Amino acid sequence: MTGNDKPPNGSLSLAVDDGEFLRRDELRGIRFALEYEKAELILRDWKIRSTVIVFGSARVPSPEIVETLSRAAVDAADPLARDRARRLIALAPHYEQARQFGRLVSLHGGALAPKDGEHFNVIATGGGPGIMEAANRGASDVQAPSIGFNIALPREEAPNPYSTPDLTFRFHYFAMRKMHLAMRARALTVFPGGFGTLDELFEILTLQQTGKGRRAPVVLVGADYWRRLINFDWMVEQGTIAAEDVQLFHIVDSAEEAWFHLVSGGVLDPDGPRWPRLRKG
Repeated sequence: MTGNDKPPNGSLSLAVDDGEFLRRDELRGIRFALEYEKAELILRDWKIRSTVIVFGSARVPSPEIVETLSRAAVDAADPLARDRARRLIALAPHYEQARQFGRLVSLHGGALAPKDGEHFNVIATGGGPGIMEAANRGASDVQAPSIGFNIALPREEAPNPYSTPDLTFRFHYFAMRKMHLAMRARALTVFPGGFGTLDELFEILTLQQTGKGRRAPVVLVGADYWRRLINFDWMVEQGTIAAEDVQLFHIVDSAEEAWFHLVSGGVLDPDGPRWPRLRKG
């Protein structure tokens, strides 16, 4: 083979260089393992000891997008378009709260001043726009590292620009992405969101309720949204969850309150959160 020849295809290719081979259905388990190892090794190289996860809607607009939406709310000929713009503008305050939360955690949680070279309580998001962008942006505001665990989706072209480039990952498998989100989590803070946000929230709550996950404070930001969306007290009345289960989280209205509850829950303790152990069930 001369220097101008292309690398061999098919059976002559090295397995590691053969994309068609690696994408066969039979090799799904290997691809799954590779997704785990790639992110794991990079996080270890960076000495990311623990994270604070932030979930929330990708549709919450940034201040820059609000300017465009404000014009649409006035100028759009379609009443539905005007109404949609107004609804999105109403969500905008959550962006600023998530950004402020990212700043607070990064400044005071141990991400910015690593101990023995290890970073603690690093902001970790799904890497997309909206609330995820805001939390990563808050960390970036104070020059702290933050993580973006992106998922390959048809309608999401690229990760937000605020997560640390070396810590911006792209997953094919939701399950592996969830595993990495949970593995180092010392706390979870959830802002208003849709199906994806609820999926991640209940994943973490279920792990804690059943004793399969480590104890970690969970805070829901936006009291009016969460209390109208989910009637937890009614679930207790119906017996579908135990009264103790509502101790797994706090509902607050601001970034400062969220950080207070995380600190109260032990997120700054060397050995991790110290929230009371609930019964399994």
